[in-house]
Amino acid sequence: QVQLVESGGGLVQPGGSLRLSCAASGFRFSSHAMSWYRQAPGKERESVASISTLSRSTNYAASVKGRFSISRDNAKNTMYLQMNSLKPEDTAVYYCNAGWGTPFFNQQWGQGTQVTVSS
Repeated sequence: QVQLVESGGGLVQPGGSLRLSCAASGFRFSSHAMSWYRQAPGKERESVASISTLSRSTNYAASVKGRFSISRDNAKNTMYLQMNSLKPEDTAVYYCNAGWGTPFFNQQWGQGTQVTVSS
């Protein structure tokens, strides 16, 4: 059974940093590209960042490029999102899923982790 567990969110001031984690199980993590998604209130879920199986390729939404960094540890079945220089518009629930920008397990999402950027 696929499980995706996001953690690391919280309340942070503009300009601050957070590191999100995604613990995956129930599938061969190392065989899948992985992505972070976010959904702000009243908006559709959007892809934020993606990483290939061996971390050789990454891709970022224009809105986060240069501020966010995606990484993964295949030995730990875990993916990370380092978020720096956070802005109020980064406020959203952040989710992870397999796939490159398009969720592979579209019917199976974790609970997400809330990121709130506010002074």
